[in-house]
Amino acid sequence: MSDASFEEMLNASFKTIHTGEVVTGKVLDVKEDEIILNIGYKSDGIILRNEYSNDNNLDLRTVVQTGQEMEAKVLKVNDGEGQVSLTYKRLAADRGSKRLEEAFNNHEVLTAKVVQVLDGGLSVVVDDSRVFIPASLVSDSYEKDLTRYAGQDIEFVITEFNPRRRRVIGDRRQLMMAKKAELQKELFARIKAGDTVEGVVKNVTDFGAFIDLGGADGLLHISEMSWGRVENPKKVFKPGDKVKVLIKDITGTKIALSLKFPDQNPWENATAKYAPGTIIKGTVARMTDFGAFVELEPGVDALLHVSQISRKHVDKPSDILKAGQEIEAEIVDFNEAEHKISLSMKALEAQEETTEEPKTEEEPKAEEPKAAE
Repeated sequence: MSDASFEEMLNASFKTIHTGEVVTGKVLDVKEDEIILNIGYKSDGIILRNEYSNDNNLDLRTVVQTGQEMEAKVLKVNDGEGQVSLTYKRLAADRGSKRLEEAFNNHEVLTAKVVQVLDGGLSVVVDDSRVFIPASLVSDSYEKDLTRYAGQDIEFVITEFNPRRRRVIGDRRQLMMAKKAELQKELFARIKAGDTVEGVVKNVTDFGAFIDLGGADGLLHISEMSWGRVENPKKVFKPGDKVKVLIKDITGTKIALSLKFPDQNPWENATAKYAPGTIIKGTVARMTDFGAFVELEPGVDALLHVSQISRKHVDKPSDILKAGQEIEAEIVDFNEAEHKISLSMKALEAQEETTEEPKTEEEPKAEEPKAAE
């Protein structure tokens, strides 16, 4: 048999391969930067590190073992050195692209890990194919800092698929909006005015706090935060605080909340505690030109009119009093219907003066003349 005919027979025993074909082979050897595969062809296949992964520092020996079977795509039948040039990375990307196309067409919800936080959004990888989620589509509310998503698994849908332009866009926001709408529907089906519910403080402003009730936010206005006076909501609440609140009113999708629970109303027992003639102590809460408002207890203020501060003439309350000062006064009027109490310090002065007036001493009786002996 001639050498030529032997070579022809040998070549005929090997399968034929073509560029772009997907082949299966067994790993003969793994080096730090290349993999050698027996693909049943007259030449072995070679996968270089840059055709396995985008990580230029990856040691292939840590991810592939000798004897392992793996698939690859033919780049060149002859790489110039008599070997077949293969790629694993591009095969995976092709399959990933197909996976994304199917998900796009079927409106499938995907879950993937955030591999990179970019200035304009997040990058996730699905079967070695990258998907970009713009910052505006990451959440149902604006988030300036997206770094908290790094390394997290997130759900999203593909809303744009254009492999030619390598443009694949994901959307997480619409999933959150849909879930929120469902939760909102469930929430409004079970709550009513007068219910006590638990929520989490979402945001605090100068005029109140927004409470997440699990499906919708309710507004706890500053005037409803306490039976007493609240000057600054930010000193009372912070985002993340858990709080039990009373549903005061529901109008459409707007929920008004309150912390003024009826059983804690300080005016319930005020009639007995603040009857006219009662001497009380209180703290000056605020002042006006016509008088000072004195807090008797949280939620119960009384008016000390400028004319009732002293028996002496007082031009304005601030000449005598200051905010935070504790005073003693007499209750001179109580209006339960209007929740109004009037005080007088002058009345106490009058009582003190009456008490301190000196008693008139009795003149000694003149001695009766003695009878003459």
